[in-house]
Amino acid sequence: MALEDRTLKVCNCNKTMALDAKALAGALKLKQPIEVHTELCRKQVASFQGALKDESCVIACTQEAPLFSELADQAGSASELKFVNIREHAGWSKEGAQATPKIAALLALADLPEPEPVTAVSYKSGGELLIVGPAEAAIPWAEKLAAQLDVNVLLTSQHGGELPSERRYPVWSGKVKSVKGYLGEFEVAWEQDNPIDLEVCTRCNACIHACPEQAIDFSYQIDMDKCKAHRECVKACGDIRAIDFDRADRGRRESFDMVLDLSREPVVKTAQPPQGYLAPGADPLEQALAATQLAQMVGEFEKPRFFAYNEKICAHSRSAKTGCTQCIDVCSTGAITPDGDHVKVDPHLCMGCGGCATVCPSGAMTYAYPRVPDLGARLKRLLSVYAQAGGKDACLLLHSAGESRALIAKLARRGQGLPARVIPLEIHHAASIGIDVLLAALAYGASQLVVLAEPKEAAEYGDAVNTQMGFAESIANGLGYGGVHFRLLVPGDHAALEKELWALAPAVSVAKAATYNLAPEKRATLDFAIDHLAKQAPKPQEVIELAAGAPFGQVLVDTKTCTLCMACVGACPESALVDGRDRPMLKFIERNCVQCGLCEATCPEDAITLVPRLLLAAQAKQEVTLNEAEPFNCVRCGKPFGTRQIVANMLGKLSAHSMFAGDGALKRLQMCADCRVVDMMENKSEISIGEVKR
Repeated sequence: MALEDRTLKVCNCNKTMALDAKALAGALKLKQPIEVHTELCRKQVASFQGALKDESCVIACTQEAPLFSELADQAGSASELKFVNIREHAGWSKEGAQATPKIAALLALADLPEPEPVTAVSYKSGGELLIVGPAEAAIPWAEKLAAQLDVNVLLTSQHGGELPSERRYPVWSGKVKSVKGYLGEFEVAWEQDNPIDLEVCTRCNACIHACPEQAIDFSYQIDMDKCKAHRECVKACGDIRAIDFDRADRGRRESFDMVLDLSREPVVKTAQPPQGYLAPGADPLEQALAATQLAQMVGEFEKPRFFAYNEKICAHSRSAKTGCTQCIDVCSTGAITPDGDHVKVDPHLCMGCGGCATVCPSGAMTYAYPRVPDLGARLKRLLSVYAQAGGKDACLLLHSAGESRALIAKLARRGQGLPARVIPLEIHHAASIGIDVLLAALAYGASQLVVLAEPKEAAEYGDAVNTQMGFAESIANGLGYGGVHFRLLVPGDHAALEKELWALAPAVSVAKAATYNLAPEKRATLDFAIDHLAKQAPKPQEVIELAAGAPFGQVLVDTKTCTLCMACVGACPESALVDGRDRPMLKFIERNCVQCGLCEATCPEDAITLVPRLLLAAQAKQEVTLNEAEPFNCVRCGKPFGTRQIVANMLGKLSAHSMFAGDGALKRLQMCADCRVVDMMENKSEISIGEVKR
């Protein structure tokens, strides 16, 4: 629904924003004038309530969104409500009076329909909890949580603490070997490393009284540093047989829904642990917060399936040769693992950062929350309305909903606010912005695109995002678009953010913005964006040099060593390398190449070298011959079946072999497959394999 057809409620928040109703209506091309309220959430709330009879209403306020939603519910209104923040994002600024184009752009986003819902990933937890850690920490928390959850305890220390007198939940001991899985589906493996098996132990205290070294306490574990191997405890245990110093079967394995890890060092080392695994450390407050979270993790839950994967164009591996591993390397949750020639993504472990899609050179891994076309529609709408309203040098500020959103709000309240040209747009995660989105934003008319990341996000994905920005900047600068176009900011506080944004000088952008929509395929989006930037370039170029690891480049072939075996053609997942069909030729389509390195890894002659660059000439989309050879014709029928170089190499290597001692056998190597069979049938007197001497 267009903004013209929606009811628009704008408030200057007790006259703290300089809103020009006439200019704003003109910027949005509205036929009806805009009424600017002063106290929409207080004395003028009746104006909002009167709009609830309309089909849709856009409210330029997010602070009071809960109040307005509650009023709509009380009125039984079916009106669709949309809330837009123009106060912290535009009006509360040193340049608030010049922010009309930005306010118009932010309100114009209400025109866009909601993205189509993505597939959901479900979890089911019955409340089966494993608490891992030393007895002095694990047992008290087990006692507290036993009334709410099905508690199990795995003690990891050999002494200390005291087991309860009432056996209300299972207690094991041992050294954790692995924790795999996610909420509702954890599998924990450990090794029983203490002679006392707590599952069998009756806690009768006989071993404690019998031990001469007092190596056993009320955790019912033997301190092996004190034990002198008298084995008095074994005698005292008697037929219970809970104590075995020579236990052969030490491996244990059980399934759980959740894991509370109280170890000093977490068992799961991934930067982002799986859902249902909490490792608060030794801090009592953090432990209490974790316990509160666990109580809420019982039931059935859903989250979006954040990614889509097309294995057909994945450049991970071919024929046991590894090519691209970028998605595996960047994943902070361990959700992506090798799977033969492709990769496998566990959607339950995926936390939706989008880093895999950002670094994927082929577009085999794409981000679905939101999809790139949906994000592109928002970028296009923002920038087009901003420009039509007279805005100049637009700087997009992409940020997540967590600390970054709060930082922008704090900057508006305590500092100078955002510059009038800086347009914030909320995204799910800072790591989801790759080279395709960066260059598309520039093609849409942005002067700059800044990604605001939280310290944790930057620590896990900062290098990947900066690398993508480096490639995009090289392309922009190479085409003559001067200045800094892309930045990753990780400010410590609002003052640091203010300093960075207000010091950022506008960069050169396109004279005419692109009008196309972004494609679901990453390479298609890149083609559109690069072609548009090249046509508008202040300094047109045919070739731009790029850093190693770039998703564009050429393949060089050493024609002296290449035998045209075509192993590289079979390995290339992007059809960048092709054969000569009916001639011994190796051809290359540079625009298809993603520089995955599979051809280089597969070549048996080490004849291939990769050179990162961006070729902008028409030749990039055409087949270019890298190597060709004179065909070798069958000596019997004259049909070409190989190259002279391959046949010559084969004859040189096999001429001394006993199987090819006769002239007939060597001559047969110079025949095509059909003639070779005929010749073998005609020459019955030749030596057979059974007659070859070892």
